[in-house]
Amino acid sequence: MKKIYYLSTCDTSRRILKELNLSDGFIKQDIKKDALKIEDLEMLYELAGSYEALFNKRSRMYNERGLKNKNLTENDYKKLLLEHYTFLLFPINTSLLFIRTGLFKKV
Repeated sequence: MKKIYYLSTCDTSRRILKELNLSDGFIKQDIKKDALKIEDLEMLYELAGSYEALFNKRSRMYNERGLKNKNLTENDYKKLLLEHYTFLLFPINTSLLFIRTGLFKKV
């Protein structure tokens, strides 16, 4: 399955989607309008190898809650990712064989 998780209100996400020029074969999920489901998160975990790899440590909520100063476990990351969309490092582009998280460099 080819799927991209993105945030429609984010200029960077919109720019990346435009640059990628995705085929109709991709499913696009706006994580603000259609929240991440546990099944999706578990599939992403399998591809990424950890919940921490999917976690956005530059999120405003991460700083506001003082999470930088806490020793978070994989279970903590999982709960936070399901709690609010801003904790997900987006956009995330998946296919059957790979996962790509975060920002893509301009070429």
